[in-house]
Amino acid sequence: MINAVGRDIPEEILKATGKEVFQGTHHFDGFEYQTASHKVKCVINSNGSKLVDSIHDVLVKCGIKDGMTLSFHHHFRNGDKVLNMVMEEVHKMGIKNITICASSLGSQNDPIVYMLDDGTITEIQSSGVRGQIGKAISEGRLQGLAIMRSHGARSRAIESGETHIDIAFIGAPTADEYGNLNANGGKADCGVLSYSAADAMYADRVVAITDTLVPFPNLPAQITQTYVDYVVKVDEIGDPTKIATGAAKPTTDQRKLLMAKYCTDFVVATPYFKEGFSYQTGVGGASIASTKFLAEIMREKNIHMSFGVGGIAKPMCDLLEEGLIKTLVDTQDFDQDAIRSVATNPNHHYITASEYADPFNKGAYVNKLDFVILAALEVDTHFNCNVVVGSDGVITGAQGGHPDTAAGAKCTIVIAPIMQGRIPTICTDCTTVTTPGEDVDVVVTDYGIAINPKRTDLIEATKDKGLPLKTIEELRDIAYSITGEPEKVQFGDRVVGIIEGRDGTIMDVVRQIKKFEFSN
Repeated sequence: MINAVGRDIPEEILKATGKEVFQGTHHFDGFEYQTASHKVKCVINSNGSKLVDSIHDVLVKCGIKDGMTLSFHHHFRNGDKVLNMVMEEVHKMGIKNITICASSLGSQNDPIVYMLDDGTITEIQSSGVRGQIGKAISEGRLQGLAIMRSHGARSRAIESGETHIDIAFIGAPTADEYGNLNANGGKADCGVLSYSAADAMYADRVVAITDTLVPFPNLPAQITQTYVDYVVKVDEIGDPTKIATGAAKPTTDQRKLLMAKYCTDFVVATPYFKEGFSYQTGVGGASIASTKFLAEIMREKNIHMSFGVGGIAKPMCDLLEEGLIKTLVDTQDFDQDAIRSVATNPNHHYITASEYADPFNKGAYVNKLDFVILAALEVDTHFNCNVVVGSDGVITGAQGGHPDTAAGAKCTIVIAPIMQGRIPTICTDCTTVTTPGEDVDVVVTDYGIAINPKRTDLIEATKDKGLPLKTIEELRDIAYSITGEPEKVQFGDRVVGIIEGRDGTIMDVVRQIKKFEFSN
């Protein structure tokens, strides 16, 4: 069946999953539903402790068995040790047919890839999958399906009951013996525990894993004792020095600086750039540079940002300290500066992933955004974006908050070089659609800026501002004139993954690649 972004979704996948095809970003606006429920094992005794000696013992107490769904969060990013630690014990116990529901998976989880081959892990639900697990899925080594969701869609799936978590594992930088958890004050601070909030509220069993026990009560708690069943103390839950690996680095690349300047000039030319505007940006070099360029103009014009939201890094914290931003609301910290800021600055606030981006609650923060600055692996002539599947057909990225913020913001800007290496970024059709073109307003490249034709207001507002405006087709043609039109990736028939829309419908499918070789 053809969906709203022109993708043909196989009938057998619709039947197997019980899902509908994507029918547009606002198709479910006003939809009413009953939220999920979960089992609660009440605690009436006065023993005063939920401490368990080991991961093995806590798995036994939780009744681990074949076919369960286990959840994890990725606030430690490349430094995470919790998921691998738990899954190694699950494997030793001979448990099979596990579904992993993670907020994201990366190269730090490469050590568990063999569990896909032996049937320990048979399904994966995640924002995205980088590293060897992504390659294994693309090769067809996962027995079931990989479902890739945005951060908001993950909260929606848990809260609506579409995904039922049997045991949630929360890596907590600090915990007391009764299960009050915080993301600061320990050996492996990560700033916030936003992604695990829905897990704590809706999982049947909740296990906190910490390397820093503190006296009761551990307040203020980001996750409270009323949601936590057990606490396990281990030697190390994560390496905080690896939280910022590959992220939040300033750039001296002239091409990225040019795109950043184009982006800033465009933002300033729109009617949304005014006192009290709201803003989210990423942590790539061009995005950081655009934030710095924008700050210069904010100082010059005495304009202040009402709030910044999303994953937070040093450049946004610096603007908060300077007073150019009044409030930061935080779902993930990308560096140590952001971790320190959320712990110490009273105007830097923790929010849950549901508050941030869930399309099925009564109003998420993304709906209040004026601007969001995003990146993409591919953008096609329909303004559809791909942020998950590489040009070789291998799953290599994550949706994160990309579709959520694109849907919510008044002005969604995607910064992408016209080509990466010898691969065109602007193309006729994306390999895989993760964010629909109806939600993308502007594409900024090093060769010019394309505005979505449906945004006649932005076209009118910026037409005489000296910007290098082009059509998306012109940008595509420039890319192809340099690289040639690329050959399409050769996929097999088997569907190995689903790209879910925010509302739980199917945006696209990912098929097994015909030829795959592991890189050393």
